[in-house]
Amino acid sequence: MAPELIPKRFKMPEVPKYDENSDSQKHITTYTTAIKGNDLAHHEIKSVLLKKFGETLMRGALTWYSLLPQYSIDFFEMLADSFIKAHAGARKVQAQKADIFRIVQGESELLREYVTRFQKERMFLPAVPDE
Repeated sequence: MAPELIPKRFKMPEVPKYDENSDSQKHITTYTTAIKGNDLAHHEIKSVLLKKFGETLMRGALTWYSLLPQYSIDFFEMLADSFIKAHAGARKVQAQKADIFRIVQGESELLREYVTRFQKERMFLPAVPDE
């Protein structure tokens, strides 16, 4: 099934380019949200998602995209799934429990400053299972 043409009124939103150091799932979410923010009908969104995705890629991800066999992807969901599987290695490795111990108090840092910084930095660490 060939997707519809992209509406003339469509303007590609600013979407950060994906590189191999980014989270592939986060890129899909950002891209999808940006496209759905346009004033498009449901069927138009599906077509735009599928046809414009390549414009958000660079380097190795763009090479991967360009090597997809023509007409091998019918729906954006297929493309997104294939993209995430192909770029799963780019996901950040989950933090180890020891990572929290790397947040140390500086020599001239007051305890109150350290505790505040510790709490902020701790929020950026991914959740670690208790096992």
